[in-house]
Amino acid sequence: MKSGESLVREQYRGGGYRYAISPASLREKGISRPARLASNENPFGPSPAAVKAISRAASQVHRYPDMEALFLVSAINEHFGVSDSVVGVGMDGVIETILRVFIAPGDRVVISVPTFSYYRLAAECLSAEVVPVMREDDFAVDPGAFIDAARGSKVSFLCTPNNPTGTVTPVETVEEILNGIDGMLFLDNAYGEFSRIDYTSLMRKYRNLIIGRTFSKVYGLAGARVGFAFVPPWFVPCYETAATPFALSIISAAAARAALSDREHTEKTVLQVRQWIRKISEECRYPVLPTGANFILIDVSPMTGDVCAELLASKGVLVRSCSSFPGLPDHYIRVNIGADWENELFLEAVETL
Repeated sequence: MKSGESLVREQYRGGGYRYAISPASLREKGISRPARLASNENPFGPSPAAVKAISRAASQVHRYPDMEALFLVSAINEHFGVSDSVVGVGMDGVIETILRVFIAPGDRVVISVPTFSYYRLAAECLSAEVVPVMREDDFAVDPGAFIDAARGSKVSFLCTPNNPTGTVTPVETVEEILNGIDGMLFLDNAYGEFSRIDYTSLMRKYRNLIIGRTFSKVYGLAGARVGFAFVPPWFVPCYETAATPFALSIISAAAARAALSDREHTEKTVLQVRQWIRKISEECRYPVLPTGANFILIDVSPMTGDVCAELLASKGVLVRSCSSFPGLPDHYIRVNIGADWENELFLEAVETL
């Protein structure tokens, strides 16, 4: 019998995205209600308006979602005051489609590291040459080094606030990079609502900037998988050509559109995050790095991140070990802000390590 195993591309023979410890694995050990602080989720869930929209849209799932996606794009443009945006299945879906527009085998893709690993995975699956650019010791971006590395690259990735460090890159630094490169800059701003920096004004000045956003974080729709991006006008038809047809479901589009209308819900989430970041930074026995996101990076040396994550999991607290982030030492964990009881349980558990 013939086998197709030898036909599998090298990129798919192992590795891939590394996930945090799952809640299901703790339930098997008798921990039925773990504190879920590993995946940067919203502890309050989605807006009630989004839940109602999901219920209404459920009866229409036999239809393709073309008009719903157009309605969502229009709502995004109005809400954020931008002229053009695109949507996809999560931020990862947006990234994949953007790379399909630009990247052919052998093209260079520059990534500021340590950061979200999916940029590299998505680029390598298109047989791109991935060039990492290390951040400085405090995880700030060196614009000169970034610009030098990006010469000749079609797409460069910069995350701010950065995952997993929480580092916020100033608008002036982003503008310096945009002026210095000749390719596209994908600015991942998934955690933008938690910082006080807005990059959208740059869209009016630069035609080589794309700003990625998501409904998974402050809007509490991680399970709906809705990503979007602000793009220059010329890019919209290119994206639509490369995108998977009808990718975003009717339910997801309706939920996202309704979530935009509930500012009270997002403000409640941001307030919760800022209050607890201040409290944990003051009370945690290990050093907490400054952050502009809904998570914190904690240095747990001399432990490794893997050991610390396993110890906390045994106490019912799920956090993310950062050992899988290239360019980051292995003695960090990432902890997102959860509900009050989850944050309190984390502080109690970390004291016992």
